[in-house]
Amino acid sequence: MGPGVISACAYGICACDTCGSHCRLRTRRVGACPTCGATVYARKPRSLVRAAALLIAAVILYLPANLLPIMHTATAGSAEDDTIMSGVVALWSGGSWPLAVLVFCASIVVPTLKLVALALLIVTTHRRAHWRLRERTELYRLIEWIGRWSMLDVYVLALLVALVQLDAVATIEPGPGAGAFAAVVVLTVLSARAFDPRLMWDRAGS
Repeated sequence: MGPGVISACAYGICACDTCGSHCRLRTRRVGACPTCGATVYARKPRSLVRAAALLIAAVILYLPANLLPIMHTATAGSAEDDTIMSGVVALWSGGSWPLAVLVFCASIVVPTLKLVALALLIVTTHRRAHWRLRERTELYRLIEWIGRWSMLDVYVLALLVALVQLDAVATIEPGPGAGAFAAVVVLTVLSARAFDPRLMWDRAGS
């Protein structure tokens, strides 16, 4: 959006988040969609506060998700607890390096990058930064796209539980890290959905 360009919101027109229809707001901030009847806001209410709170909760749970065991494996002769990283190491040592790389990327690299990217978007928007607005918008779109595949992380962990076994016959139970990891995935998705990327342009005065 260049200098002198007036947004549709300034004319009281906004898109419905539910069906995508363009609506005219009753007030400057809120209206009703004539197509689906959903409440339409010019900007998501308390967007930065809600996105930041959800992100902080995800960061807090990220540590136990990686430090606590995600599964407990018991056989006739022994028992073992595995974290995400120890599972990756076990897969690599067992010769399943493609799966080890997949687990490492899906369960460690991607969640970490999502946390960092969301923090960057929230902080720069709060500080009314003009820095790389277009690139930050593209980054948000990338996070939204990754969010559609977020359950892949949980699926990979389920696959890891099925494959990392000490013997042919074993009892495998989820550990506390599995619940924390699933919560991190859900919280990052909710944080991305709570964040309104239009605020980046509003607050930068563009």
